Formats: sequence, C-alpha cells, structure tokens
Amino acid sequence: MIHLFTDGSARGNPGPGGYGTILRYGPHEKELTQGFRYTTNNRMELLAVIVGLEAVTRPDLPIRVVSDSKYVVDAVEKKWVFGWEKKPDFGKKANEDLWRRFLKIYRQRKVSFHWIKGHAGHPENERCDVLAVQSALGKGLLIDEGYEALSQTPLL
Repeated sequence: MIHLFTDGSARGNPGPGGYGTILRYGPHEKELTQGFRYTTNNRMELLAVIVGLEAVTRPDLPIRVVSDSKYVVDAVEKKWVFGWEKKPDFGKKANEDLWRRFLKIYRQRKVSFHWIKGHAGHPENERCDVLAVQSALGKGLLIDEGYEALSQTPLL
C-alpha cells in the first residue's frame, strides 16, 4: 500500500498558498511541494491530494490518503463530490476545476481516505504543514490560474 500524507495552507485565505505531500511506499519516500501567489486553503488541501495521486506510477497499488482536511475527506467519503458532478450547475461549484482533475485521477487509482486532526502531533501531517507553509512563503510562487481567473479581488 502507498501512503499519501497531505496538507495545504493559505496565508490570508485567500492569499499566498502552498501544499505539502509525502508519498511513502515501503522504505521509499518522496516529498512534493509548491507555492502559489494567490489561492485558498481548500484549493491547496485538494491540490495536495491531486498532485500526490498523479505522482503514483503504479495504479494497481492501493493508496491511503491521510489528510486533516474535512473539506476533501468528507467530499469523497460522504460521496458529495459524486453528487455535485451529476448536477448541471457543477461548473459553478467552488474549485470545480480541481474537483474535475481530482475525479479523473481518482478513478484511475484505488484510493481510500483517512481523516486526522491537524496540528495534533502526527509526524507526517506536521511535516506536510511545514512544506505547505514554507512553499506559501517562498519565492517564485506560481499562478493558481483556476483561482485567479475567477477571482474579482485585485492581485498583489
């Protein structure tokens, strides 16, 4: 089984944001992180999961996502996102671009979710938080085109 630990951060929400992801398979571990100049916490929480799932090169292996995001975990585990997808106004749903990207990769993998309380001493969650915050505060932040295209707020 592959373990995928994730966290997202936005400084200001919206504001500069980042995600942190740890992939672990047996003794192998890989960290993924990136920062964006203007985004939201929910987008970064969801993007952390997407990037992690997309990085898995063995779709035959089960993946256990461990996240402190109720937004992401509940949307999948309570099957809300699958209901949203069927509605004609799905295109108006917050973060629709990322949810579509998530659904595409989710359907190509064997994924289960496990929610944990954030900032409660879980080592991998704490590490993902450090990665997400460092990326949000770093230099060379990318443009979250899916968010900035829809945002009415002037950019910094």
